[in-house]
Amino acid sequence: MSILELLEPPVRVNLSERSYPIWIGSGILDRFSELIGEGLDRVSHAFCLCDSSVRSPFGTLVMDSLQQGGIRVSSMEIPSGEGSKSPGQLVAIWDRMLEERCDRSSVVIAIGGGVVGDLAGFAAASYARGLRLIQVPTTLLSQVDSSVGGKTGINLPKAKNMVGAFWQPSVVAIDLQTLTTLPKREYVSGLAEVVKYGVIMDAPFFDWLELHAASIVNRSDKELAYLIRRSCECKAEVVIADERETTGRRAILNYGHTFAHAIEAATEYGQLLHGEAVSIGMTMAARLAVRLGRVSDAFLQRQTKLLEAMALPVRWDRNEPEELWKLMQSDKKVHHGTLNFILPSGFGKVESVPNVEAKDVLKTLQDCR
Repeated sequence: MSILELLEPPVRVNLSERSYPIWIGSGILDRFSELIGEGLDRVSHAFCLCDSSVRSPFGTLVMDSLQQGGIRVSSMEIPSGEGSKSPGQLVAIWDRMLEERCDRSSVVIAIGGGVVGDLAGFAAASYARGLRLIQVPTTLLSQVDSSVGGKTGINLPKAKNMVGAFWQPSVVAIDLQTLTTLPKREYVSGLAEVVKYGVIMDAPFFDWLELHAASIVNRSDKELAYLIRRSCECKAEVVIADERETTGRRAILNYGHTFAHAIEAATEYGQLLHGEAVSIGMTMAARLAVRLGRVSDAFLQRQTKLLEAMALPVRWDRNEPEELWKLMQSDKKVHHGTLNFILPSGFGKVESVPNVEAKDVLKTLQDCR
């Protein structure tokens, strides 16, 4: 029986000729060539970019399956960590692609977390003016967020994801077994983006997360399968409505990220995981919303309680408000000199709020120490 018949129907990201499926299942990587066979004709060569921490066993499973399917496979390992999302690493990838004779019949496959996914996506978008891309996310954060939607990019020393491109994958393949070997801190970090979907667009999902928080932290297969699928459905809905951030709808995905990106830049992308920074950033955003009278303190307390139940941080005692405020001025969400904050007005609804006064942001940052 075909693996496609054994799996639940995929989540679909419907973008006309750029549409693609998100396959979700357990133990699917050893039949990877079957999974991508439909819709990827004329593939003779796969260039696999693999996070060094998952080369064995998951990268090996993917590459062995491709070779068994008659596809020539080249590979390159990427050092783990946000520091790899650099111009120097991108140049090294381009050079390796040239050495491996990548051409228009090649497909780039990202195997790893969000760092590898962003790097591989930007390399695919830019090499030979565009190669096909497959995302094989192996962390919870990349499965529920970064592998879906087509945002790719690298960091500059003082600005996260400032250089990049929109480049949709042809397929996203999510194997739940990759989460069994994920360190607890990495796993928990991904839950921040899951909680985010409940806050920004799906209040019933937030309720469900509250009810199942303990099982989720303990990696229950049943709860994991549902929360990944629901998160991907939420992300797909937003991407379909605003693929390239032209209508403003996609901006809601940045809830907490204006603060989070400043925190990551202040720590030189080395002290906090992305999801940890997002959790702190969502707490800061909720505190700012309370300060501006957009939500009640009860909203903040409920969000904080769920984040803490997910074993996520909600404070950063080393923050320097003036430094973070300065770093925020380099955020991609600055338009015509105005920094917009994504702030809640209730569970399931957030909005872009311009012209927030510096004094309110600085006081909020002080309160989150």
